[in-house]
Amino acid sequence: MTPRDDSTEPASGTSGWLSDIERIGNRLPDPSTLFLLGTLLVMGLSQVAVTSGWSVEKQVVEDLRVEVRGPDGAPVLDPATHQPFMVAALDPATGKPLRERRRVAVTPVSLLDRDGFYWVIASLVDNFKNFPPLAIVLVGMLGIGLAERSGFLPALLRASLARAPAWLLSPLVVFLGVNSSLAVDAGYVVLPPIAAALYLAAGRSPLAGIAAAFAGVAGGFGANLLITGLDPMLAGLSEAGAQLVDPSYRVAATANWWLMIASTFLLTAVGWFVTDAIVEPRLRREGGAAASGGGEEAANVLSAEDRRGLRAGLIALALVLAAILAAALVPGAPLQGDSGTAPRWVGAIVPLLFIALAVPGLAHGVAARTVRTDRDVARLFAETMASMAPYIVMAFFAAQFVACFGKSRLGEIFAIAGGDWLAHAALPRSALLVAFIATVAFIDLVIASMSAKYAFLAPVFVPLFMQLGVSPELTQAAYRIGDSCINVVTPLNPYLVILLVLAQRYVPRAGLGTLVALMLPYSIAFLVTWTLLLLAWVALGWPLGPAGPLSYVLPG
Repeated sequence: MTPRDDSTEPASGTSGWLSDIERIGNRLPDPSTLFLLGTLLVMGLSQVAVTSGWSVEKQVVEDLRVEVRGPDGAPVLDPATHQPFMVAALDPATGKPLRERRRVAVTPVSLLDRDGFYWVIASLVDNFKNFPPLAIVLVGMLGIGLAERSGFLPALLRASLARAPAWLLSPLVVFLGVNSSLAVDAGYVVLPPIAAALYLAAGRSPLAGIAAAFAGVAGGFGANLLITGLDPMLAGLSEAGAQLVDPSYRVAATANWWLMIASTFLLTAVGWFVTDAIVEPRLRREGGAAASGGGEEAANVLSAEDRRGLRAGLIALALVLAAILAAALVPGAPLQGDSGTAPRWVGAIVPLLFIALAVPGLAHGVAARTVRTDRDVARLFAETMASMAPYIVMAFFAAQFVACFGKSRLGEIFAIAGGDWLAHAALPRSALLVAFIATVAFIDLVIASMSAKYAFLAPVFVPLFMQLGVSPELTQAAYRIGDSCINVVTPLNPYLVILLVLAQRYVPRAGLGTLVALMLPYSIAFLVTWTLLLLAWVALGWPLGPAGPLSYVLPG
């Protein structure tokens, strides 16, 4: 059976405005260039702000300090400074320090005057070195890269789908797609062709399999049952933004974990419904999607080496997880107990992620003979770091932008001024979150990179929402929703081209409009239901995860 010629006719009419968006997006500079331009803009604005006398007032709460007096009632002087000794005043009833609330002026700092420009140059290395997401992302990616490149994660994905009954294909494909963000790019490359072959073998439309896989991988990119490399990256950016208001604030990589677990099951159910009730019936009506051919992927099963490696990897994973669980639960163990405001294992989540993936990846590689010597391990690590080169370059320029934005105090000034305006507007928290999600979704149409967008948005919206009592963790959760749901339809998603080539194996005349028409129901359904889940979560007052509060209370 050959595809009907009219099977992709809607694509030509739909792709016109999508092509316009693609052309506009392609004309934007590289994210690194955008950060460089943003840094120069901040430097210029800092000088304008100083020259114009911009200033806002913020409320601070400090310990009330009193002079130390001797038995004769006279102040006790510091011999070095000849000033009175000052100590915190204590509440006679509770013995706790008394605190005072006062308003202080926040004025901008020029980055173009003599001292400011020197700081920009002298701090270049420190800004990069101290950029919060840099080291934690690279460490996490070493483990993920070894597990992926040794073959463990791709084999795990293939094995999970190989024996699925036909009626379970849709939920299983979407579920694995959502959780494939653990393997970063592996889900984009591995899942769609396997899903297409399995759907075709079951007598179902291969395009439906492609759509279900891509919806899970791209649309559910911000969710997962486990902590992924995305979590420490976003947490680092949220923390950098939060510290513009509260320098001591910390954002844990687990801050959104509970919500993301629930989101995984929600998106699986919604993706299942959209695939079976909307996408497949439409493909059957158009009659051109279930073309024959391309069945060679059905033979894409695990080799003997892959099966041997997968067994070894799963055994190693079980042993590692058992060891981590024991270290977190056994009294006196290294990860047991709390450290400050969070369990000790939360503070070690990135190294634990590295171990939990590197060890099974190594076990798989040795058993499957993709890793024969220590040189092979070093090579896989090196290939992983090589794949991170674009992120490292972007992180260098993003670090300068974030540091300059903080040094200039423009972020603090905008946050306080915007917070005051929104506070007087008296918008409910739910309205703020919906507006932010919609803003992120719109921006995703022209800037595809999740980290690039959040590196721009976090220094503005995180401190702004903190002024209104919204925690950085909640702002981060809202960002994940707005960004993920549009990934399946934005023409700037680099994997859309790969998906198009795959779709054309079954429908030769498929175009960009075909993909958008195929994926748009997922995007709309995910955006609406995921937003409603977040609003319900907030209304119920549930924490977003370990060390994931909903609210931020200004000191005092």
